[in-house]
Amino acid sequence: MGSDGETLDPCAETIDRTPIPGGPVRVVEVMATGTNGGAQEHVYSLVTRMDRAAYDVRIVSLSHGSSVRRLQKAGFDVTVIDEPDDRAAVTALAETLAEFEPEVVHNHMYRAEVVGTRAALLLGEKGCKRPAVISTVHSSRVRCSEDRETLRQLTPLMDRLVVVSKAIERKIREEGRFGAPVSLIYNGVDLQRYNHQQPCCTFHDEYGIPDGAPIVGVVARLESEKGHRTLIDAWPDVLAAVPNAWLLVIGEGSERNALEAEAASLGVSDRVIFTGRREDVPALTAAMDIAVLPSYREAQGLSVLEAMALSRPVVASNVGGIPEMIEDGVTGLLVPPNDCPALSAALVRLLTNHPLADMLARRGHDLVHDRFCIELMVHSIEALYDEAAVKLRAEESVAR
Repeated sequence: MGSDGETLDPCAETIDRTPIPGGPVRVVEVMATGTNGGAQEHVYSLVTRMDRAAYDVRIVSLSHGSSVRRLQKAGFDVTVIDEPDDRAAVTALAETLAEFEPEVVHNHMYRAEVVGTRAALLLGEKGCKRPAVISTVHSSRVRCSEDRETLRQLTPLMDRLVVVSKAIERKIREEGRFGAPVSLIYNGVDLQRYNHQQPCCTFHDEYGIPDGAPIVGVVARLESEKGHRTLIDAWPDVLAAVPNAWLLVIGEGSERNALEAEAASLGVSDRVIFTGRREDVPALTAAMDIAVLPSYREAQGLSVLEAMALSRPVVASNVGGIPEMIEDGVTGLLVPPNDCPALSAALVRLLTNHPLADMLARRGHDLVHDRFCIELMVHSIEALYDEAAVKLRAEESVAR
């Protein structure tokens, strides 16, 4: 509480962190792929906001892609190890780590967990300083038994696991991943980018959408688990109730052709716009009347938070980490996954009940400011880096 009795906004507070003795903490972020997605957005948000005086950050990606180019454009040293064989990738990554001598290796996504952890262990086997290994579990994907066994064996050799939701924490326990401490750190939203964003002023002309037409939008990779097919299948019922509505599908992925064919077969392709990858997602989100995320599984759902930050009312699937952000009827509407009637009913409800939509938008906006800003995420991860580096430096001091 503040001195005047008001509740302090943790996202508005300035957190001063004194750099630890011994110079900047050397960190390597390892991404499983360089394509676009929530994990890559997490890495970008993290490294662009870390204190550059306190942390010397390098990035390694195990494939090329748009996220690699974006990070390089932001001025980061990004090494791409485009080697499909894991053993070769481990060797190459170990060589890269030996040159930089990081104190922390932070892995993002499954293959990075495997390759990054094994590369750090290989350094130790060769007599080099072994960095602390932190792995963030971003995905709710159900893995095959072989992959689960690999993770069960590697987890005790890691120094920490980070999970982005309580749902992911349950998932790793169900997979038998024990032996490393676990920290829950939610993904955060850049409020400077998503709080006061003006709507895109050109896309009506780009796509032939009449001014004033209600717009429902989804921002997600066009992959099966994101549930776009359920949304497309629900769209005829939405149009039956709100004939002038438009659906904006923002993102790229392997399902695009199939989804476009599905829209055509249902006779709604003239009211469904596939934008592909866009660099102006905040401006497009700000132009939506409703944001929707119809996923079949979801670790957290960063696009939901981004829409809430922009005061957009949200309809989303009641799966994974989404219910940790959305209380049904309070900060958004939740629907069962893969349920076309429930999804269309929720969308129609918000498109026709403007007071409800406005109330959900305001409450969602306030929730993001209270709990899900990017500053809280970054400070929490920096604290883990500091803890690891202090421990390593103390061990080195004793050894000397």
